[in-house]
Amino acid sequence: MEFSANQIAQIINGKVDGDPNIKVNYVSRIEEGKKGTLSFLSNPKYTQYIYNTDASIVIVNNNFKPENKIKTTLIRVDDAYSAFAKLLEVYNKIKLDKTGISEQAYISTTAKIGNNVYIGEFVVIGNDVTIGDNVKIYPQVYIGDNAKIGNNTTLFTGVKIYPDNIIGNNCTLHGGVIVGSDGFGFAPQTDNNYMKVAQIGNVIIEDNVDIGSNTTIDRATLGSTIIRKGVKLDNLIQIAHNVEIGENTVIAAQSGISGSTKIGKNCMIGGQVGIIGHLTIADEVKIAAQAGVGNSIMKKGEIVQGSPSFEISKYRKSYVHFRNLHSIKQKIDELEKKINPISQ
Repeated sequence: MEFSANQIAQIINGKVDGDPNIKVNYVSRIEEGKKGTLSFLSNPKYTQYIYNTDASIVIVNNNFKPENKIKTTLIRVDDAYSAFAKLLEVYNKIKLDKTGISEQAYISTTAKIGNNVYIGEFVVIGNDVTIGDNVKIYPQVYIGDNAKIGNNTTLFTGVKIYPDNIIGNNCTLHGGVIVGSDGFGFAPQTDNNYMKVAQIGNVIIEDNVDIGSNTTIDRATLGSTIIRKGVKLDNLIQIAHNVEIGENTVIAAQSGISGSTKIGKNCMIGGQVGIIGHLTIADEVKIAAQAGVGNSIMKKGEIVQGSPSFEISKYRKSYVHFRNLHSIKQKIDELEKKINPISQ
């Protein structure tokens, strides 16, 4: 796909400074720019590269004033970074704008399929499934019986939606996501064995949720595991049965949330965080990477760190002592040597 400077300027509400007809067909970092590519400059640290870049078009802020001659065409905007992000979003929508149903897909005769959908090769759609309008289902996706997929949702290659689960509008599930696998429920028996507890609930994913590759969300034992609207989950996250994650909460990679824990709205959870089951996490809580949360956090907006985790200012003070533990121990040993002869 090719775009002229004039076309790009119209999309991002910019003004062309240079050749309005010059065309690009790819994007690049400004320091690696090549002919036919588009780049942007927002961080002043990279200003030096604009004088030598071979990128055909560079998006810059309106207040940019070159100190040397520039050979590239500029598009001036209020905020170069935001404009570039908007342009990437438009490009991505065009690139992923697929429609049509492959003859190699299996669709149950009882499934209800919306308008303007894309269903790729080797997709399996079970009985009584409901697929909304403008949904994109990439090859090798499985959607189990009675599942519901809302409008404008995208399921990338290899997504598995178990039966009875509900996914809202404008959601994106990346490759390898599994929704509705069994929760980890086993009852210990007297012979040191375990009996599996049937997991008969489901998963409800509300609107505008993004889920990264290979993240798994377990179905509830009873009731629903719920991912509220606007939640963003990174790759490789485990969400256990009956968990509820509040609106607009974001969770980074390799974190694990144990069963029946309730997480509030607008929380930020770092990578490799572990949260045990049956806890309550208040709204707007921030949990630093690699924290281990073993108790409920009831104070709105609290920030915690450490394993086990506790309030971050106390953690930082404690960490200073922890780092100096060896020297503190040496001083204690020296004091003991001085005290012992006196006590004898």
